[in-house]
Amino acid sequence: MKMSNRIDILRNDEDEYAYSKKKHRRCSDDKKRSRSRSRSQSSSRRRSSSRSQRRHRRYRGSSGTRALKRSHDREIRLKQYYNKKHKDLHENENRGRRRNLENGHSSRSSSESTVCTNHQVKDDKDGHLIYRSGDWLQNRYEIWSLLGEGTFGKCLECYDRKHDKVIALKVIKNIEKYREAAKLELKVLEKLSKKDPEGKHLCIKLLGAFDYHGHVCLAFPKLGKSVFDFLKENLYQPYPMLHTQHIAYQLLSSVKFLHSIKLTHTDLKPENMLFVDSSYDTHWNEKSRQEVRILHSSEMRLIDFGSATFDHEHHSTVVSTRHYRAPEVVLELGWSQPCDIWSCGCIIYEVYTGNTLFQTHDNREHLAMMERTLGKIPSHMIKKSKKTKYFRKGMLDWDEYSSEGKYVKDNCRPLNEYMTSNRTVHIELFDLLSKMLEYDPDKRITAHEALLHPYFTCLVPRRRNDSSCS
Repeated sequence: MKMSNRIDILRNDEDEYAYSKKKHRRCSDDKKRSRSRSRSQSSSRRRSSSRSQRRHRRYRGSSGTRALKRSHDREIRLKQYYNKKHKDLHENENRGRRRNLENGHSSRSSSESTVCTNHQVKDDKDGHLIYRSGDWLQNRYEIWSLLGEGTFGKCLECYDRKHDKVIALKVIKNIEKYREAAKLELKVLEKLSKKDPEGKHLCIKLLGAFDYHGHVCLAFPKLGKSVFDFLKENLYQPYPMLHTQHIAYQLLSSVKFLHSIKLTHTDLKPENMLFVDSSYDTHWNEKSRQEVRILHSSEMRLIDFGSATFDHEHHSTVVSTRHYRAPEVVLELGWSQPCDIWSCGCIIYEVYTGNTLFQTHDNREHLAMMERTLGKIPSHMIKKSKKTKYFRKGMLDWDEYSSEGKYVKDNCRPLNEYMTSNRTVHIELFDLLSKMLEYDPDKRITAHEALLHPYFTCLVPRRRNDSSCS
């Protein structure tokens, strides 16, 4: 039913109800005037017998009471009638809206700007699905809210009425290149489900997938905040050491599994690591003189396999988000699984300090930051690089006295200088980081080797894959 028609019906009902109330008031006024006239003529009635007067008053009183009671009952019935009528209107509209959604059509009226006309689902100019809270997809998923948005599409919080639980639904843009990328991600997720049906290796589990009018939709369990979002909302205060250990161990365990099935993630970053439960307690930190949030559980899952690449597949020239990009990728030397280990090193450093290791958006500056933090780039990598414009006489072409050079000098230090304590566990952590941030991918530590590093020996074995680490 159109909104305008519904409003007209409600207005007509309200007018009729108001008219009935007005009519009742008019009847009451007439009765009052009648009683007033009766009182003015009381002198003539005094000549009547006292018995007649009493009988007359008794009759008049009972008649008035009955009339008022009938009028009151009628008013109650009218209210009940109109309330029921309004309720029926709402139910009819909702039934029609549900029928449209079950047939794959939008619930919007033709008068709205985000309208789906002629039984067609519409997209916005960027290819995103137009929806609103309360819409149903596939007669199964009720849209509740927006969880996040990216270049690929949107992630929606939905209720799955088939399994009676809340899920996260990734709705891909209705654009060919994103549809094809989503199909590749679906292929990877299905392979992960086959290789790890119980989810022991902490990769996000695919619950289902379907196509909705050109939008590839992927259903996942609803998890908590990402490692990055929690860090950001905690004002970039670093995670406690025990949480840092647990997060690092889980990350490397997932990466080891991926590499064992000849798969490279290529886009590891804190945004793609979600806590299962991001609830927390607040404590006062004497060192920073401010409140800090401490997670109840640091159990996490690795997500976003849209860029994951098997060993036998085509390897694009550039992969990874800038801050977590390995030097062999920057230098275009080709890449394989070791580029994930470099990303892991950058992530673990960020979890430990609360800061990004290489905060830059330029290749030359990125290389300069690497040299400031990790030492000179090996000459054999420079000679093989296709990026000759960044080098001169076998060395990085970089002016340390320029404004960019001063920025790098002021904001970057040798890696070990970022250590916040001389305790053994901190020393072991930075020893592990130095092996993960090895320039030469052939010499870089593997995920399997990293998990055997002394840094993880202080983790109680039951807590390595347990959610009780705190």
